Amino acid sequence: MFQRLFGRERHANRAITDALYAQIVAAARQTVFYSHWNVPDTPLGRFEMLSLHMFLVQHRLRGEDGVAQDIAQVLVDEFFLDVDHSLRELGIGDVGVPKRMKKLAKMFYGRTAAYDDALERNDVEGLTAALARNVRPDAGTWPEAPQLAAYVTEACRQLAARPTESIVSGTVAFPLPSEVDR
Repeated sequence: MFQRLFGRERHANRAITDALYAQIVAAARQTVFYSHWNVPDTPLGRFEMLSLHMFLVQHRLRGEDGVAQDIAQVLVDEFFLDVDHSLRELGIGDVGVPKRMKKLAKMFYGRTAAYDDALERNDVEGLTAALARNVRPDAGTWPEAPQLAAYVTEACRQLAARPTESIVSGTVAFPLPSEVDR
C-alpha cells in the first residue's frame, strides 16, 4: 500500500499528467482569448482561462474509472500546485497564500459547477452568462462571451469524441478559437 501511495505507481503517470497539463496550459494561453476576445490579460484572467480548460478535461474524464480517474485527480492537484506557485511568484507571502488558495479553490469549483450545469442542460445562454459573469465581472456587457461559449461547446464536443485511451496516454486536443470564431 505504501509503495502505491509513495512509490513507482504514483510516478508512472507523471509523464502523462505533465504532458496533459502542458497541453491544458498551452490551450489556456492562446493569444486570441486575450487579443481578440477581450479576456483580461491579468493573473486573474489567466486563472479564468486555465480554470476553464482544466474544467473541460475534468468534465470529459468524469465518470471514468481506473487510470483516467487517477489522472484526473493528479491534474487537479497539479493545477492547484501551479496556482500556489503563481501566488508566491506574485509576492504573496506564506501567511496569505492559504487564504487566497481557499478563495481560488472556491472560485474554481463554483465555476465548474456553473459550466457543468449549463453544458448538461445544453443551455448556451446560461453558459454565455456564466462565462461573462466569471471572466469579465467588471464589464456590463461582453460582446465576445458568445464566442467563448461556442469555443467551450466545441471543445466539449471534440473531447467527448476523443477516446479515453488517447487522453490517458497523454494526448488531449482543444479546438483552435479560429475554428469557432463567429
